[in-house]
Amino acid sequence: MSSWRNLLLRIGDKSSEYSSSSDFKDHIETCFGALRRELGHSSAEILSFLLQCAEQLPHKIPLYGTLIGLLNLEDEDFVKKIVENTQNSFQDALDSGNCDGIRILMRFLTALMCSKVLQPTSLVVVFETLLSSAAITVDEEKGNPSWQARADFYVICILSCLPWGGAELAEQVPEEIERVLVGVQAYLSIRRHTSDSGLSFFEDDESGGDVEKDFLEDLWERIQVLSSNGWKVESVPRPHLSFEAQLVAGKSHEFGPISCPEQPELPSTISAVAYGKQKHDAELKYPQRMRRLNIFPASKTEDLQPIDRFVVEEYLLDVLLFFNGCRKECAAFMVGLPVPFRYEYLMAETIFSQLLLLPQPPFKPIYYTLVIMDLCKALPGAFPAVVAGAVRALFDKIADLDMECRTRLILWFSHHLSNFQFIWPWEEWAYVLDLPKWAPQRVFVQEVLEREVRLSYWDKIKQSIENAPALEELLPPKGGPNFKYSGADDQEKTEQEQALSAELSNKVKGRQTAREIILWIEETVYPIHGQEITLSVVIQTLLDIGSKSFTHLITVLERYGQVMAKLCSDQDKQVMLISEVGSYWKNNAQMTAITIDRMMGYRLISNLAIVRWVFSPENIEQFHISDRPWEVLRNAVSKTYNRITDLRKEISSLKKSVVSAEEAASKAKADLETAESKLTLVEGEPVLGENPTKLKHLKSVAEKTKEETVSMHDSLEAKEALFARALDENEVLFLSLYKNFSNVLMERLPDASRDGTLQSLKSVNGDSMAVDIEEPSTMEVDDENERPKKSQSNGGKTTNGYNVREKEQWCLSTLGYVKAFSRQYASEIWPHIEKLDAEVFTEDAHPLFRKAVYSGLRRLSNEL
Repeated sequence: MSSWRNLLLRIGDKSSEYSSSSDFKDHIETCFGALRRELGHSSAEILSFLLQCAEQLPHKIPLYGTLIGLLNLEDEDFVKKIVENTQNSFQDALDSGNCDGIRILMRFLTALMCSKVLQPTSLVVVFETLLSSAAITVDEEKGNPSWQARADFYVICILSCLPWGGAELAEQVPEEIERVLVGVQAYLSIRRHTSDSGLSFFEDDESGGDVEKDFLEDLWERIQVLSSNGWKVESVPRPHLSFEAQLVAGKSHEFGPISCPEQPELPSTISAVAYGKQKHDAELKYPQRMRRLNIFPASKTEDLQPIDRFVVEEYLLDVLLFFNGCRKECAAFMVGLPVPFRYEYLMAETIFSQLLLLPQPPFKPIYYTLVIMDLCKALPGAFPAVVAGAVRALFDKIADLDMECRTRLILWFSHHLSNFQFIWPWEEWAYVLDLPKWAPQRVFVQEVLEREVRLSYWDKIKQSIENAPALEELLPPKGGPNFKYSGADDQEKTEQEQALSAELSNKVKGRQTAREIILWIEETVYPIHGQEITLSVVIQTLLDIGSKSFTHLITVLERYGQVMAKLCSDQDKQVMLISEVGSYWKNNAQMTAITIDRMMGYRLISNLAIVRWVFSPENIEQFHISDRPWEVLRNAVSKTYNRITDLRKEISSLKKSVVSAEEAASKAKADLETAESKLTLVEGEPVLGENPTKLKHLKSVAEKTKEETVSMHDSLEAKEALFARALDENEVLFLSLYKNFSNVLMERLPDASRDGTLQSLKSVNGDSMAVDIEEPSTMEVDDENERPKKSQSNGGKTTNGYNVREKEQWCLSTLGYVKAFSRQYASEIWPHIEKLDAEVFTEDAHPLFRKAVYSGLRRLSNEL
């Protein structure tokens, strides 16, 4: 990489390019000198790379803004091109709904204004354009309030710029910026308060869910405090002030006009369902970037000004966004933010808030695992203790943590420990053995240990808990497969059945074909032993043959899947097949899930059969004490969802191919017609058409492109037919899933909870037996090692017991999963909502069940 590129990329960093200096003024002067020398013959490359750096290293935008201000003194035309390019990129971002592009380019424009490159009035016009669009969107008469998510996003972008340029705007155009702030205040007075219902990390009593400020209201409050403090922000570097005397001589450029896209049309028939669908679409396209986790005591972050917390969060989220493929660089930039204070606790809170963000994190959870691991290595004296403090704080509140967040935390924590020799002070949590088996803290420890065994082996994990040996009780069973026909217990199975199993095993070892084995079963086994024994012997024996490894399993399914399919041709028999899998792998939840998932992949069992099995009595009893049935159900619904997603992508690709093929066919036809209409001289006589060889070639091309078009149309029709069928199957799946949820909950939810609050369900025992779901973490942290000084209080639970009875805990856990499934697959549920409303979410359904579904779908009560 050329030296000027290195200087641009590493500006603001302690690096060899700048002789390890950390003075921003020196960096800017050095980089400016290098760019000025190259500007004459590399201006296009510099322009492109400079904009790329500003967009992908947004925490350095003030430095790039100042650099461009100095270049403006040397070459106004070059900087004018930068402004024009930025205007085009900004308009493209607005048109396509590129949230990150809009937000970062607005910050870049603010930095250009600070460096006298952009006129302040131009920036105010941008603000007012977005503000006007936002106000129209939420207007009940002129707009479409279901798209408030976009309107809020525009206003958040405006307010987000003010820490970077509020002081300059207040100094240079005080009346205009005051007009913008008055407009923001007016917007806040007409918009709806945004409830976090269904997306909060902790289960709240929803009767008080609207009391808290939403993200925009909170940011507005922080900006008001900033304004009253004279727009002073410690966390935003202001390098342009060091060059103010020079920059003031530069020409300020105009910023071209921009326009916001029109909001989608209101549905022809305005209804709660239509409003809910559009609101869901808007929130998908303009998601809230973060939700604060607030797991540490206030003393850890109280030194920060309100606006500094927001700015550092922005820095951290930007680094996570742009370095998601470069974990080492990501950790390095997160550690070296341009702020004059320590922020380890805020960094941990921000990362965990992204890992647990609902409905889904911006990136795969493994990314956050790797970043946390690298930060622990980069800051060995500070960050590991902070992470441990975060885990303890979340563990204290685990009973109130959303079920989806709980699952993610288990998966992250077990993986994290696997990268640090599985070392953890388990003795701190040994008290969970005194809690009932359904207590969330006990279940959490049990599930973490089970996941650790998957990532290592049983004896290693047993060794890792040697400081709390009693916790061995929570380890999964050490035994391997549970083969019914092993001959270990002659009393259980008859010799005849064991002989059949041995005979089948020999046939497989003798490489008999699936057809030969099917004939043997139909002629010899089934007529004598009947369906149940035949199915059990065949499935158990094939599973045993495939039990040695994942490869063995796949080989058995590929070679003898036809045998299973023949035996289990209807849903009832498929449920029996899954039960045999569960029985064979009863000591290994991972192999149970893998085997069922692979069988669904080979179409040996349907998703409906899996739903029925999950809701069988033996599994229902596990809902609150094990992730085993939920993992199988998640896999089944995810696989169905992924099939539909893949079909959508294939159809979209085919539609583009059809358009290309039609254009090619049209061009070939036009070329042929043109050639045929030309007059050509043959032996001195005029003849219609070009020479025969060329004409023949054009005819061939025209025919071929026409055939390709027809082929593409046929492929598209076939895929659309598959897609339509998949949607119908999806509707049946969700009907089955929610009917099962409704039925099992109706049987167990107490009448006392019919007032529709989780608090009443938790308070069913009365007096002090309720869990206070709004109680903040009371963890007091020892400064040296981040270990709790007290553990008598654990979010409303005591070390002597857990005060929610088993039946109520079963209901709380199951309702939590109802909400989690509804939220995760909301995009696929909304198209079928009318059918679900008519058949499942009726007045007869339990209020808490409907509330859990509506919460997951973000379908608020005032929209119903």
